[in-house]
Formats: sequence, C-alpha cells, structure tokens
Amino acid sequence: MPTFAYSTDDPASVRADVLVLPVTEGPEPGPGVREVRRLDLLGACAAAKLRGKLGESLLVPNPGVDGLAAASVLVLGLGPRAEVTTDTLRRAIGKVAPQLARHERVATTLPQAAGRNAEAAVQATVEGLLLGSYRFDRYKTGQGAEPPEKPALAHVTVLGSARWNARAMKEALTRGEIVSDAVAWARDLVNTPAIDCTPEYLAAQARTMAKEVGLECRIWSEAELKKGGFGGIIGVGQGSVNPPRLIELRYRGASASQPPVALTGKGVSFDSGGLSIKTAEGMEWMKADMGGAASILATMKAIARLRPRVNVIAAIPSAENMPGGSAIRPGDVLVHRNGKTSEVLNTDAEGRLILADALAYLAEQKPRVILDTATLTGACMVALGEEIWGVMGNDRRLTRDLVAAGEATGEPGWELPLWKRYRKLIDSEVADIKNVGKRYGGAITAALFLAEFVGDTPWAHLDIAGPAFAEKAGDYWPKGGTGVPVRTLVHYVLSQARPPRRRTS
Repeated sequence: MPTFAYSTDDPASVRADVLVLPVTEGPEPGPGVREVRRLDLLGACAAAKLRGKLGESLLVPNPGVDGLAAASVLVLGLGPRAEVTTDTLRRAIGKVAPQLARHERVATTLPQAAGRNAEAAVQATVEGLLLGSYRFDRYKTGQGAEPPEKPALAHVTVLGSARWNARAMKEALTRGEIVSDAVAWARDLVNTPAIDCTPEYLAAQARTMAKEVGLECRIWSEAELKKGGFGGIIGVGQGSVNPPRLIELRYRGASASQPPVALTGKGVSFDSGGLSIKTAEGMEWMKADMGGAASILATMKAIARLRPRVNVIAAIPSAENMPGGSAIRPGDVLVHRNGKTSEVLNTDAEGRLILADALAYLAEQKPRVILDTATLTGACMVALGEEIWGVMGNDRRLTRDLVAAGEATGEPGWELPLWKRYRKLIDSEVADIKNVGKRYGGAITAALFLAEFVGDTPWAHLDIAGPAFAEKAGDYWPKGGTGVPVRTLVHYVLSQARPPRRRTS
C-alpha cells in the first residue's frame, strides 16, 4: 500500500509523476486546472474531444513548462458539475487507478471538487485509488500469457484547501486506508478458491487477524457446536469432509455496561446446493457464498484499527454445503440454538439454516442491534439487480440508518418489506418452520425465517446476493469479490459510538 500525505501546496509546485486534476462536463475546469496556467489543459481536452464525462481521462505530458513540477497531468472527468458527489470521486479515480498504479508518485486535487464534505471527499479519493487498483493474483505464477505487473505506486499526495482542518483531513486519509485494506481483504477471501477457503481456513484467517489487531477470538469446533445446540450449522456442514466452524470475535471499545452491536454473516465456503444440487453453471461462483462472512470479518478488522467507543461482537457461521453420504435430506428436521425446529425442504436454502444459529446465539448476548449479511437469495437479485443490496428488519429506523450508511459510502441499498402476512408461507406441518416458501417473495420469506431467531432485539438483514460478487469489472473493482457491504457496516458501527436508541416499529 502506498503512503498518503495531505498538503495545501499549490498543485503546480508539487513533485509527482502524475498530477490528477478534475474537470466537469463542458469541460469545466476543476481545482488546480487554472493554477497550471502554462500547460493548456483545456485546449488539450478540446483537441482530444474530452467532454468531462465521468471517468474520461487524458494524460498530458509536461514538456518542461516552467513552474510545473509534475512530469505529467492527468485530466479526469467527473460528469455534470451539479451531480458530483463523494462517490463520483471514488468512481472517477477508481477508473484510472490501474493506470496510476504504474507510477511511483501521484498527487491530486480531486477532493476539492466535491464541495461541502471535505473529510468524506478525502476518504473517498483514497478508497477509489486503492480499491480501483486492487488485483487478485495469488494464483498467477508468471507463466501465463499475461504475467502480473507489480504496482509501482509508493507515494500519494492529496491536495486540499487551506480552509480545511488539516488534522481532520489526515484522519480521513487514515480512515480511507484502513477501510480499503479491510475491503481488499474481504475481496481476497471471496476470491480464494473453495479448495483452499474451507471453514477451517476462514477460522485460521480470523484467528491471525484477531491477533494482529487486538480482537478477542474464539473458534467453535464441530464438537463444541454439537454440544452447544447449533443444529443448523452442523446440519448444513455434515455432508462435507471439511467440518463446520463458528468464528466468534469481540471488540471492547466501551464500558462493559454498554450493550454491543452484534454482527453475523453467511459463511458457506462452497455451496453445491447439497442433495438439492445446483446446475453446473449455478455453481461457478459459489466459492463466493461466504461473501457475508468475509464482509463481517473485514468489518471487525477495520473497527479494531479505528477504535470507536462502542462494543462489537461477531458470530460468523461457516460450513461447506456438499451432497455427501451423510448430507441432510429434504424432509429432515433440524433443532437450532434457541430450540426452534426447522424442516429442510430444499437443501440449497442453507444459508438461513446456519445464520439462524448465529442469530440465536447473538440474541443471547443482549446486544443493542443485530445485523446480518448474506448472499442469500436470487429473488433479491431479481428485485434489485446486481448493484443494490436489499435490507429487511424488525426496526424501521435501523433499516433506514443502514440505507443511509450505504448511500454515504457508495454502496447503495434499498429497503424491502418484512411483510408479516407472508409468514404463513413458511409454516411447516412437522416442525416450527420450514426453510422455503413459494417462488414469489423469496427474499422476504427468507428474512422472515431469520426473524424467528432474533427475539425482540432490533435486527436487520442485508441480502447482498447481487453486489457481493461482480461478474464483470466495475468502476473500482475487477471481476470477482467486491467487498460489499464492508464500508456500509463500518460507517454504521462508527455512528453507534453513542447510547443506543429504543426500538421503533
């Protein structure tokens, strides 16, 4: 990771291999463009027919102009001036991040183009640059057609306004680095093939991370899970040679009297569908079915490094859903941590079975809220597509706070109704509940299943089936794991460093 520095120097005087200056559609000059007077940037834009659309860029070499220290200037489009937000900055610099990563020293005035929220603009710029240059090349040996190119970027200078609070801007730089590092780790976990990323691997990764950042860590073994009554986790994992695990992490940032924020995420390290087996095509990205678990692990890593005054507990269930001879069968009944029973009619609806145990365990800890994230249903993708996560819960203020956190961090979400009349769709004739309803409203009935295990605790469920894994590259992510919704969760937890609120209906 490069080192970041904050400065209010004249952009023309900053030494860099590339100086990144923004323009908006027109193109209208952004901060720094007029300061570089002797290099006709607007003329170069006009000649290249650059309109200033979001992500458009033009590299203008410095032929030795007096008063310009940078070796070249990259003019970067932000789109219409009235539509520029902090996420615009993240997306714009994310698009050119792979290009910038080839240079040792980069400087930019980009945050000055966002207007009001300087701290968020600085953080977004850091995130866009780091996440846009992310690559997963662990399995590249250099013997392929395109050997991996090592990034050269070592130093980044973010140029701000003299009116800004320098200390706050430096803190924003650090926050951007910490959050980006966590998101990149979540991406790494999701992108790791299931042959390596087993439940035990996730547990080992969590244990190592916890030791590095100072979290308390307990790994529940298969025997401990059986003894503890975690029937959903055991049931889903019993068809695999790789035994299930429960990863428990604790961050203590406030007094012991303060109830914690509780987090969990679906950690199915590979989902074949079990005996209700998926199609071959349907399995191609199922190594990513632990995206929820990865997001919670990464969130805990970031929280430990940011050190907010709030207590946080995570209980992350992980199992491999395979069709072995000992696998659960359609019609089997499982007994969960809180004593409730579930009839398994479809073994491919397994994520809710392991989350049920984790939710019940977290409810026992008397938290202020419980949040879960999961690549849970294709139905949510049908409703919201591949870029938007859905959220449902028993507390409207909580769900709205999460949508707002997603909007603030560039991870859009949308509230879906937890329609209680649909609860009858998952009534079972032989157990307390069954794990699937009818075809329609599948995202809602899945959430209603989870709601059975949280009691009266304010709770929200984030269905991230769409945005957790990208089938094609985007503005600041390559194909593969995206790390969604780590930034949303970190933002929300940081906002909770204050007394809890009463639940509202």
